[in-house]
Amino acid sequence: MNKQQQELRKKSPIQIKNKKAAFEYFFVEEYTAGIVLTGTEIKSIRAGKASLVDTYCYIVNGEIWVKGMNISPYFYGSYANHEAKRERKLLLTKREIRQLQEADKQPGYTIVPTLVFIDDKGRAKVDIALCRGKKQYDKRQTLKEKEDRREMDRAIKHY
Repeated sequence: MNKQQQELRKKSPIQIKNKKAAFEYFFVEEYTAGIVLTGTEIKSIRAGKASLVDTYCYIVNGEIWVKGMNISPYFYGSYANHEAKRERKLLLTKREIRQLQEADKQPGYTIVPTLVFIDDKGRAKVDIALCRGKKQYDKRQTLKEKEDRREMDRAIKHY
């Protein structure tokens, strides 16, 4: 990911993160994918009404899908409102999908969405990561590092 892409993510008014993913997994590779949405879904995302808790991606017939992503029904939507937890198609190149499919076949690896954001052109994008699961001792180490950073921040503020 280059610096220009990182700057766009920082400027995005909507950033829906999957905080649990960083705790549960090591990120091996990251990709940015488009997402196929209906009209009321994009309006809900722009309102910040989405969640990535317990989501994962899978590949079927050369297409990548995200399952478990919750986009709340749009408040002003009528009969045309969308289903909150339907499966949604992600847009990646064939080469990227093939790479992910090969890596996903290995034991211990999975594909997890980490961030939903709106790009500079107003389109919803999803950052997905090829992940390897952490062991219990890795999770304890992560918590210890987080606590140490917090302690150092407190010590700096007291001076």
